[in-house]
Order: sequence, then C-alpha cells, then structure tokens
Amino acid sequence: MCRKKLINSLCISCLVLFISSANAVEKLPLITLAGPFATVSNPLIRMVESNALADVTDELKFVVWRNPDQLRALALNGDTDFIATPTNVAANLYNRGADIKLLNVSIWGILWMISREQGLQTLADFKGKEIAMPFRGDMPELVFAELAELQGLDPKKDFKLRYVPNPLDAMQLLIMRRVDHALLIEPAVSMALHKTKTFPINVIAPDLYRSVDLQKEWGRLLKREARIPQAGMAVINKKLSPYIIERFIEEYAKATQWCIDNPDEAGKIVANRIEMLVPEAVSESMKTSQFEDVSAIDSRKELEYFFNILHKRTPALIGGELPDDGFYYTPK
Repeated sequence: MCRKKLINSLCISCLVLFISSANAVEKLPLITLAGPFATVSNPLIRMVESNALADVTDELKFVVWRNPDQLRALALNGDTDFIATPTNVAANLYNRGADIKLLNVSIWGILWMISREQGLQTLADFKGKEIAMPFRGDMPELVFAELAELQGLDPKKDFKLRYVPNPLDAMQLLIMRRVDHALLIEPAVSMALHKTKTFPINVIAPDLYRSVDLQKEWGRLLKREARIPQAGMAVINKKLSPYIIERFIEEYAKATQWCIDNPDEAGKIVANRIEMLVPEAVSESMKTSQFEDVSAIDSRKELEYFFNILHKRTPALIGGELPDDGFYYTPK
C-alpha cells in the first residue's frame, strides 16, 4: 500500500514538473529597444528605468536613432527587437520585405508651426515666408503640403522651404535668428520655447510662439477628428515568442499611461537618457502632445486613410501600396 502511494506521489510530482517546465519562459540575455528623441520613446525609457521586462530578459537596452536612415538601418541589422517608428516608415519597410509588424499607434499629434510672429493661425498666413523644414520628402513635409494644397496654396511656389536634417536643426536656426518660422516636432517645439526663455539664451534669442497646430488643421480641412496616426511601436525580431511580444505590449501601455500621469517625472528620466533634452521641455511636450496607446488593429482604419493620402503624393513613402493584413500585429 505504501509503495502504491509512493508511486502515485512520484507521478504527481513528475506531472507538476512537466507542466511547470512547459509553461516556463526562457529569459533572453538582452532585449533592445530603439527610438528617436521624441515623445514616442518616452515609455521605452520608462520601461528601461523601471526594469519592466525583468521576467523575460536579463537586460533591457534603449538606443536612439536620429534620422529615418538610421531608423531603417536599425530595423534591418538584426540587433533590435522593438522599434519606435513613424507609421509610414514601418509600412515602407514591410512592403519592401522587412519582417516587421506594427504593434500600436501611440502618437497622434506632435506637428506644430513655430514662429517669431504672433497671430499666424493657418498655413495660409505663412504664404511667401521662409520655413525651416526637417526630413525633406518625408511624412512631416507631406502633411504640410497636403494641408497647404487644401487651402489653395502651392507648397513649392508659395513658401520658401529651407530643408534641414532634423527638427533640432530647425530649432537651432530659429534660436539663432537665421529663420523666423519652422515646422517642428515635439519635443523640439517645447525645447525651442524653453531655451528662448532661459538665461543666457533669452538675452539674444527671439520671442517664439506656438502657431499652427497641424493636427487641428488636418481635422478642420479634411473634416475629420483632429489627430493623425503618426508613430507607434513595431516588432522586428521574428524569433521573439508571442509571449514576449505580448509582455512588451502590456508594459509599453503601462509606461505610456505612467508618462501621461507623471509628465514632470517623465521629463527627468528622459532628459537623463538623452543629453540634448531638458526635463522641463520634455514635460511640457508630454502635456501638449496627443499621446494615446491604440493597438494597430484598432488604428487600421485611420492608418489606411493616412496612408492613402501619403500614397497619392509619394507612393514610395509607404512602399508603393497599402500594407496588407500581415502588417498589423494580431495577438495570438
């Protein structure tokens, strides 16, 4: 009898060990997150600071990309797992054969016109003026061009566009009085406004003003909600298990809400990681950006409307066609 009980006990123990091992998740030595010095990256930095994925990785690392070319290189070199990206770049990479899936859209409004002149309320008010324009031929300029044409303006003839590599270069031109107007992307907007109010730069820098909110122009001119699905997170490592991807989605959502609820603390940790930013500007950018974590599947209708507009202007910007079902990550 005792022998029978012992055998039963051993069998139960073996079964428990089998189930436990089947459900166990092997920890990865490293998970790498990549993003720009923009609002979409703030939750990534929060995740690293809080060791959010400690249950699935020994180390969580964040690296910065500074322009679309660096983004594309990171997406293809095999060393990055999750990447913050403009939605059109993700679509372009997917249509060109990259193994990338869009997880969410979290940035719905970070494009602004900034000016040394007060009272400019629409893009029509900038007619004939010189404007610093970052990322030539990329999404910000195409949104600007679309909105200008909807007001009867010719983007190539009615404005003097001065192209610069990125928004921080445009910000520097404003502060140095080399241009009077610029299209900027948060947090460069808040950085510019902060710098011109801070000693010693405020002694020589011009007064700057938030001018046109391009998201509001989008809503007004296209008769839609005043938001644009501009950026989100994508997974680019096909070897990651569905469980790890789901854990990332869960923690990114938590970190996004934390940043929304704690903009001042978010400003400190982000500025600590990205030396060109200051806490007060990051905090202000969090308060003025349209920041909402929406799954790729739930964002699809708005994404396709946006992609159709970009495709009409420059088909190559999204890889020549709308991405198919495989582009949108579907939970297992």
